[in-house]
Amino acid sequence: MAEPRQVRAMFARIAGSYDLLNRVLSLGIDQRWRKAMLAAAGDVEGRVVVDACCGTGDVAFTFARAGAHVVGVDFTPEMLRRAERKKDPRVPPSVFAHGDALSLPVKSASADLCTNAFGIRNVQDRRAGLREMRRVLRPGGRVVILEFTMPPGAILGALYRFYFTRVLPFVGRLVSKDDDAYSYLPRTVLAWPSPTEFQREMEREGLVDCGHRLLTRGIACLHWGRVPA
Repeated sequence: MAEPRQVRAMFARIAGSYDLLNRVLSLGIDQRWRKAMLAAAGDVEGRVVVDACCGTGDVAFTFARAGAHVVGVDFTPEMLRRAERKKDPRVPPSVFAHGDALSLPVKSASADLCTNAFGIRNVQDRRAGLREMRRVLRPGGRVVILEFTMPPGAILGALYRFYFTRVLPFVGRLVSKDDDAYSYLPRTVLAWPSPTEFQREMEREGLVDCGHRLLTRGIACLHWGRVPA
């Protein structure tokens, strides 16, 4: 895992091309994944949602359009500035704040839901990150996490590994002009625990009713859990 300052600097460099590359490299599937997060959260109208590692705000806006009151937190100011520029006056306003996922600028037991899409993998101590997500939730509050994983199966796994380690870094470098950012992505995903192992980590941090579901044949995984009532 890279040092936090290195990760922050990397995301600052690619902030301008981040949204475009997400759409291109996922073939637009990332939008379906965010809808799956919303479905896993249940009815969010009027609920308080903290989106940790919010990036340019796509998850925050997805939940805001469903009627939630959203606070997005990220430690890269350049990402937050992009999020602010994407605000739509037709969508209930979201609040974006600069902060670390290991020390969210949110009161304890003040939120109904805490989300994290493709960010927990970049947190230096992910179990401490899970504890922090739990801290901001009221009893009964839910955690919903979306993260990359490697698809099962010899053929699909091999094909995806080739795309992930060869094609994706090449396209990422071409568009973002950054030599490291899209090589960093496959390195961290390949080192990420299996969905079952990560679910056990969530359970060890005191979350209950945990589960997970593979998305798009196992390219991504949706995780959920709940703070005991």
